[in-house]
This record gives sequence, C-alpha cells and structure tokens, in this order.
Amino acid sequence: MSTAKKLTSNLLSQLLEEKPLIISGPCSAETEEQVLETARQLKAANVSVLRAGIWKPRTRPGTFEGIGEVGLEWMVKAREETGLPIATEVANRAHVEIALKYGVDILWIGARTTVSPFAVQEIADALEGHDIPVLVKNPINPDIDLWMGAIERIKTAGISEVGAIHRGFSNLEKTAYRNHPIWEIPIELKKRLPELPIICDPSHICGNRHLIKLVSEQALELGMEGLMIESHIDPDNAWSDAKQQIVPKRVEQILTDILHKDEEGEQLVDGKSLKDYRDKINELDKKILAILAERMKVSDQIGRYKKLNRMPIVQKVRWDEVLHTRVALGVENGLDETFVNEFYTLLHQESQRKQQEVRIDQDDE
Repeated sequence: MSTAKKLTSNLLSQLLEEKPLIISGPCSAETEEQVLETARQLKAANVSVLRAGIWKPRTRPGTFEGIGEVGLEWMVKAREETGLPIATEVANRAHVEIALKYGVDILWIGARTTVSPFAVQEIADALEGHDIPVLVKNPINPDIDLWMGAIERIKTAGISEVGAIHRGFSNLEKTAYRNHPIWEIPIELKKRLPELPIICDPSHICGNRHLIKLVSEQALELGMEGLMIESHIDPDNAWSDAKQQIVPKRVEQILTDILHKDEEGEQLVDGKSLKDYRDKINELDKKILAILAERMKVSDQIGRYKKLNRMPIVQKVRWDEVLHTRVALGVENGLDETFVNEFYTLLHQESQRKQQEVRIDQDDE
C-alpha cells in the first residue's frame, strides 16, 4: 500500500486560481483498470482533480455499496501516474481515517451525511489536526441553515480550506431533473459566506447525461467556481448511477464548448444585443415596482377602512375572487398559471401584513 501524502496544504486555493475547478471521475471505483484508464483520459481532458466513490451510501441494502479500501490503492496509483490530485467522499470517522492513511488530497461530505449534525460532527472530530480541503454537499432537502451548520462544524475542526458543492435538492414532483437545482439557495449561501468557494455537481442535479452541459453552463454563469462531473470509460455498464455518467472525452467537449463560447462573435436577436434587452428589463422593472408601491398604498387605505368598520383583515370571498380572476387574466396574457398563482399569493400576504401594520398603528394612537 502506498502512503503518499497529500500534495499541498493549500491545494484548493491553488486549484481555484485557474477557474473553473473541474473535478471528474467515476461515481464508483470498480476495478483498477477502470480507475487508471479514466484518470489517463481525464488528464488528457485537462481536468483538475480525479474523483471516485469508495464507499457508496445506497438507499437499500443488497446493492453495490462501493469497492472499499482497495479502491484507494487504485486512486493513489492513478495520482502517481497522472499527477492528478484525488478526492473521495467520507461519511464517518472510519472513512476519514482510511482516506487520510492513503493521503487523499480532497474529501467531500455527501448530501445524505450533511443532513445529520451528528455524522458531520463525527467527521469533524476525526479531521482535527489534519488540514485537508473538505467540500460539503448541500443536504437532500432545501435547508440552507443545515448546509451552513455542516460547513461551520468542519471549519471549527481547524480545516482552513472548506468549500461547498451544490448538487440539487430532492423534489417529490416529477421534473426533468433528478434533484431540483433551486439556484436561489446556493446564491443565498454565497451572499452569507462570500469567501466560500462553491462548485456545482450537474451529474446529481440532472440524473441523466443529456442535461449536464446545460446545467454546467448555468452554474458557471451564476458565478460558481467549478464543476464536479461524473465520468466513466463505459458509462452504460457502470455499477452505479450509469445514466448520469459521461465518457471523459465528453467532459472535454462540454468544457471546450462552455469556456470558449465567449470567443465567438455576439449573435444578435432582432438586431438587438443582450445589453439592449437588459436595458428594457430595467425600464419595465421600474414601472412594475412603482405600480406595486402604489398598490400597497391602496392596501394601507383598505386597512384603515376595515379598522374603522370593524372588519376582519382577511376577506376570503374577495380573495378567492381576486386569485381566480388574476390567474385567468395572466393565462390569457401568456403567463404560467403556477407563476401567477404564487405571485398573487405573495402579494396578498404582503397586503395583509401592511393592513395589520395599519391596525396596530391605529391601536397605538
């Protein structure tokens, strides 16, 4: 067994200097040749880091749960041959200790582990005294505080290089995605933790290889610092998550298409540039906000009327009428029914809040 040490203590910072950071490799290490050949092809594709799952948290027992420790031997060999840093997922203290023994360069915590503060704390305790880069995937459900809590636990353990991985969120509704992106959550995480590097895992968001380019492009356009893309030399016969893996050559093609897109000349639509359309959006937004402000002034007046006439704030019959007519009008104008419904629901909630404020102010008087 090789006991090769990690490359540097500030590896993540160095890799992020040349954005985007690209981590790629099989969902699971399966055989030595599979790991080595994947690494060789990814090296040729200019990928930054080789990843592979060693221990796989599966929903039901009896399925392939990872090759185990021997897979780390293969990854170390791949690093020695290609020079690529290696990364793997850890879910408990034992995983951390074994990964450290093999000198794994980067660790990540999976979505199923992030949901449990006990499990994350166990990992954090095992990491004390070892300054190795750690990436934390978002929890399965859209809970930003739970995500932040896991990040904070790892930082508290003395890990100086911590990053986040956006891999989407579980959704009961059937959509094109395996896990819904809900881009607003990683964007909000970046607002709260501006120094935190965030990369995207389009493979788990998509659940199928056909959407990976689109989601990768969206992630980078939103300012994410990198991508984690699952790749396999024979994806259709992969032992886990076959549908969402792509061959290393496809990884290279996707990166080339995305990163060199800006070198092409600007394509105009109806003779207008993107700036022209954004200027138009800005003008329309000013008008929308002015109208909304005027509407809220009317809500204040309605609140005063209801107070003087001892009427309840919520008038269910009136609200049902408003929602029904506005949704119908929105659909007639080509808007999505769900969007109009949700927009007016939020507007109604704000109107109620304004009317409640008026009532409280009048009571104080």
